[in-house]
Order: sequence, then structure tokens, then C-alpha cells
Amino acid sequence: MSSRNQQLSEALQRAFGDRLRSCVIAAGEVTIEVAPADLLAVCQQLRDANEFAFEQMIDVCGADYSEYGCTEWSTEASTHTGFGRGVEPEANARMRFGDAPAYHNTDRPRFAAIYHLLSIANNQRLRLRCYCENDDQPVVPSVINLWASVNWYEREAFDLFGIIFEGHPDLRRILTDYGFVGHPFRKDFPLIGNVEMRYDPEQKRVIYQPVSIEPRVLVPRVIRHDNRYINDTHLSADKAESGAGNA
Repeated sequence: MSSRNQQLSEALQRAFGDRLRSCVIAAGEVTIEVAPADLLAVCQQLRDANEFAFEQMIDVCGADYSEYGCTEWSTEASTHTGFGRGVEPEANARMRFGDAPAYHNTDRPRFAAIYHLLSIANNQRLRLRCYCENDDQPVVPSVINLWASVNWYEREAFDLFGIIFEGHPDLRRILTDYGFVGHPFRKDFPLIGNVEMRYDPEQKRVIYQPVSIEPRVLVPRVIRHDNRYINDTHLSADKAESGAGNA
């Protein structure tokens, strides 16, 4: 554990006390968690206090924790079953087509905004996470008045995750099309999408229509060169050829 990270962690806990829901050191960085009500005050102190001086907001991203810790590919029980595990729901490795992921986590809110801060003066980095309190309408305050660079980042998180940054002066989509429905980085958004667009020669314009892609899973064949897959007859033939060569 880096002594600099440890010192930063202790300074954060002294400065913010109960306003920190958590403060951990992982992956070589310090990560803190605050409530939406405390976000602006904490961020302002992180920017202005000399002991922190996080003058740059490197990135803001959204996260959907609805399937956190879960996977549809349960390899411990199904690695030996081959291709069937990719297309057969009974193989305990693939969801049925069309099924939305179940919301497994009830001990934490579903959505969070995650901020990555940089202090050039102190040569420190910090990750800050703020969970949205309402899963149906995720809202956190915008920090655009503290770091102007978050303008596009907050719009991106709104576009992809549907997180509303309250106080943002121009919160609109930035990556998806004008008439796009839904938020594509949410775990319950279908991989094939909901609509597709094409040029209609009769109407002489681009039109939208329900998606016509057929959902399917392509599982590549994996050739493993180990003793489980070596054919005994081939092995015997190899030995015979080796013996003949030596003779």
C-alpha cells in the first residue's frame, strides 16, 4: 500500500468525517463515496483546499450495478459441455433470448456517477462515487460550476445511462441519434437495440423501424491440446511411427 495513498485517505477522513460513506484504497488509488446531498460541498473542498487541490476533473462516467457480481457464463459447471452452453438456456451459462437481466442487488442503489480527479500540485489522483438514490429516476447534482470540463462527460453519462445531472445547463444526448429511445449502457437494454434506420427510396428519406436483426450467439470452437482431447488411436499411431523411425 502506497504511503501517499494512505496519507490521502487519512486526510480525507479527517476533513469530511461522517460525510464519507466509505473510503478505501484499491487498485493503487483512493476511492471515496458520498451522498448526493453532500456531493457539491465535498467537491468544492476537494478543489479548493490546499491539502487536496484537485484542480482537474479527468472524467465522469455512469455505472449500472444491477448485475454487479453476477455473470451469465458460469464456467465452473459448464466448461466441459462445449457449444451447447452458448445456446441452450439449460446449460446454466446463457440467458434465454429476450430476457432482461434480473435486478440482483438490493443492498445498493442501481446507478452511480463516478468522478476521477487529478491534483497536479500534489501529484495525487482520487476516485469519487455518488450513488443515485432513486433507481427509477437517477439524479445527482451537476458539478459543472466547479469543473467546466464535465459538460460533455455529464451529457455522455445522461445519454448512455439516463443519469440526470441536476443543474446542468444543456443536458441532452451527445452520442446517440436525435430520436434514440432508451439508454444503451443500461444492463436491461437489448444488445440488438430496439429500432434500426434505413433509407426509403419511395419516401426519399431515412426512416426508423423495429429492429430486424435475428438474435443469436456465436460460440467459437476452441481446440485444446491437452490429455483430455488427445485421441488414443492417434497417440498409438504416433508412437508406432516414432518406433519405426528409430529402427
